Amino acid sequence: MDRMIYLSMSGAKAMMQRQDTLANNLANVSTPGFRAELQAFRAVPVQGSGASTRVYTLETTPGFDATPGVITNTGRNLDVAVKGNSWLSVQALDGTEAYTRGGALDLTSEGALVTRSGLPVMGDGGPIQVPANSEISIAPDGTISAKNGATGKTTAVGKLKLVTPTDETPLERGADGLFRAPEGDLPADATARVQDGALEGSNVSAVETMVSMITAARQFEAQMKMLQTAEGDEKAAAQLLSMS
Repeated sequence: MDRMIYLSMSGAKAMMQRQDTLANNLANVSTPGFRAELQAFRAVPVQGSGASTRVYTLETTPGFDATPGVITNTGRNLDVAVKGNSWLSVQALDGTEAYTRGGALDLTSEGALVTRSGLPVMGDGGPIQVPANSEISIAPDGTISAKNGATGKTTAVGKLKLVTPTDETPLERGADGLFRAPEGDLPADATARVQDGALEGSNVSAVETMVSMITAARQFEAQMKMLQTAEGDEKAAAQLLSMS
């Protein structure tokens, strides 16, 4: 009896965790540069005396889907779509360097180049600052030029730090949704390129994710029915024992 309870309980919990991951993916279907989280199950033995034969099933997120999203032209001079497998460097809230594919950039009133969520965009020498009242353009290699409205003179004010992870330096998603290299900050890749006036969309398929959510919900219901069956069997056994 307890084996059925362990199986159904751990299965139901894993389905709830899978629903959380799928819901997060679906919520970011319109987020530029978002990478879908992958889901997988793993078995974890129950610790304790007499429980060596019991195993929990846990939902894990082993990685992310690296498939590029669709690039859409926006015509906005501060939008960039990173090409290939390269990433844009930003400064996270904790001060560390992190990486994102979301290239919707903005300028603060102080002239700091930031992401849509307000994170400073990193250049080769640190956060990028742009002179006030300047017209900004971004070259394919990430060089940022500012055109003075009064004099018409154009000067380079910085260059986006673009990095390209490898099999030896893979990226991992953090709790803040940004990506980092476990071994430390990645070096700038001089061959990385961007497309200005465009944004890369999320690689989440809304239809596939909704189908997966429906499947997970049905599996959760099946696990709960197993728990109800176990409860009914236990009540019947208790009645039989009380009659003897």
